[in-house]
Amino acid sequence: MDSKQKATILFKAVIAVVSLLLVYFVIVSAISGFKFALSQFESYWYFLVSLALGFGVQIGLYSYLKQLVKNGSMAMSGKTVAVTGTTSTLAMISCCAHYLANIVPILGIAGALSIIAQYQVKIFWVGLLFNIFGIIFISNKIITFKKHL
Repeated sequence: MDSKQKATILFKAVIAVVSLLLVYFVIVSAISGFKFALSQFESYWYFLVSLALGFGVQIGLYSYLKQLVKNGSMAMSGKTVAVTGTTSTLAMISCCAHYLANIVPILGIAGALSIIAQYQVKIFWVGLLFNIFGIIFISNKIITFKKHL
């Protein structure tokens, strides 16, 4: 693998991290305002940054694996990356999901959102576990593929 391919992989990973954080800020700002999004980020930055970095690592590993199997000798889908990325995004957004109750007057949805708010830290941990699972899964695929070379 040449340095251009490595740079491309790193670029994709960085774009994934930035994109996930951008999604967080856009959604939370749309729901409760940019000031609130910033205050929530300040309160939970360690979770939010960890989730984004984990997703970026997965994208980087997936891109690396994709380069390894570029000749089509081993099929690999992006389902794991998609699932863990979605989980990361949902965990990041969950910290503020209960504020959707301000714009959704339906009592059932407001109740569900208040339950989510009560478990936001646990949801962050679930997102981190999904990230770890995704990293281990893709790393295992890379190791397995390299063994078969």
